[in-house]
Amino acid sequence: MGTTQAVMTAEGLRYRYGETVALDGVDLRVDPGECVALLGPNGAGKSTLVTIAVGLLAPQHGTVRILGGDPRRAVTRRRLGVAQQTLGFPNTLTVNELVTGAAVRGGLRASAAGPVLAELGLTELKGRRVSKLSGGQKQRVQLAMALVTEPVLLVLDEPTVGLDTNARRHFWQILARRREQGAAVLVTTHLIEESAAVADRVVVLDRGRILADAPPDELVSRLPDRTVTVRTGLDHDELHRLPGVLSVAPEHDLVRIQTRTPEDLLRVLLDRDPDLSELRVRDAGLEEAVLALTDRAEAA
Repeated sequence: MGTTQAVMTAEGLRYRYGETVALDGVDLRVDPGECVALLGPNGAGKSTLVTIAVGLLAPQHGTVRILGGDPRRAVTRRRLGVAQQTLGFPNTLTVNELVTGAAVRGGLRASAAGPVLAELGLTELKGRRVSKLSGGQKQRVQLAMALVTEPVLLVLDEPTVGLDTNARRHFWQILARRREQGAAVLVTTHLIEESAAVADRVVVLDRGRILADAPPDELVSRLPDRTVTVRTGLDHDELHRLPGVLSVAPEHDLVRIQTRTPEDLLRVLLDRDPDLSELRVRDAGLEEAVLALTDRAEAA
């Protein structure tokens, strides 16, 4: 029984900017139909990894392959769909010119742009110049350019920034259809809980090293913490001194408290502030799990 060929493999990737280590022996595999979310703090190495994966930067050590091919070769890059925030548009071009141009560069006919423009709600904007587009509309144009070549791997950097809730939901539905056809997705995002809902695996990167590579539920299950959200008159210093409190952070006009002993904390909270309100207790989410991993790595 044969094994499925990986869409993307990275083996032993190392990269330095002077004395700064961006990648320190990264191994990663993405299979057909998978959505892998790449998470980590700023400076973790995510951008360097993605830039190498799409062939814009050569690794100093190690290899990246897309279906066995080198992404620095044009024939391999044609199999990629890329939407990066650092990529800009010529303001004089129209939406249609950009998306049809991407189709032709990918070896397809210009007519391939029409269905993708419709799918992303851009048909009525196809004659509009980039300089006249909103931020959310520019984001959809980038996504259309990434999708139009029917890539085997979509590499997306913060793909839903600037999109409203309905547009984000529609976008992930579009990607789900591509994944059913075998396309893989590698996405970097700061919307951690959103990635928990759509990713098959989460890869946590920090200081150039992979700290975890697992399904979102598995990462969350490793963390026994609970989160208590409440409106209270106690200040942060008072809350930090309560039993079992791990962290305190504002959440709009409420406060979010992490603890491993919510029952003990609630008893003391109610005793100290009988007027507290809007009390909620929930299990830790993916965001807390990722923060715990990176905090432990920083303390080591």
